[in-house]
Amino acid sequence: MQTPASMVMGIVFAPLGLVLVFMAAITPQWREGQTQLVGVAGAEPRLLLRTDGLWESCLQVAHSELKQCWPVEGAYQSDPQVRLAQGLVLSSLFLCGAGIVLASVGVRCWTDLPLRSVAAAGGLLVALSGLLSLTALGVYTHNLGILGMEQTPPHRPHHRLPQLTLHPAGSLYFGWVGGCVQVVGGMALLLSFKIRPRCPSCTSCCSLLKNKQDTEVYDVSY
Repeated sequence: MQTPASMVMGIVFAPLGLVLVFMAAITPQWREGQTQLVGVAGAEPRLLLRTDGLWESCLQVAHSELKQCWPVEGAYQSDPQVRLAQGLVLSSLFLCGAGIVLASVGVRCWTDLPLRSVAAAGGLLVALSGLLSLTALGVYTHNLGILGMEQTPPHRPHHRLPQLTLHPAGSLYFGWVGGCVQVVGGMALLLSFKIRPRCPSCTSCCSLLKNKQDTEVYDVSY
């Protein structure tokens, strides 16, 4: 039996969304900002680029290869919104992985009869993972300019910078796309629970039974 198009769509979109959300989670470009660093008299000011992710922050001198990254710390690390986003993203990755496993078992492309309830359960997990990803991204984006701004870590003075104008960076866009793809893939798998294409063998059996019922029987007496 041919696999329903909705199942194929779901089993393709779910891993794609997982990869995009994972890339967004591990890269330190959720927000970025730049500022001018004024040096000693006679020296040209340098443009510093600051980027923050969920687990790593980076500082780079513009137009050079000077770059330093370190694990998030201090007020940014302990910010409740950042910790909430971290937990939601990790939960999303776990649910999406479990949903893909269930969907793969349910689709069963190597057999004639897929396990639609199992595939739908996998789709539900994938859709929920997408909603968790989008929630984490929404929380982070809404509070982007104030995350970790209450105080500056005193034990790392060379990371203290003048006031930055922060704005969303590339990893956020990867995450938004990945979360939407997860939701679409999960909904496609859920939709396949209602779509039940006819089995060719069952269709032929039904047609034979119908023809048998329509056949007239004559009683011939000698």
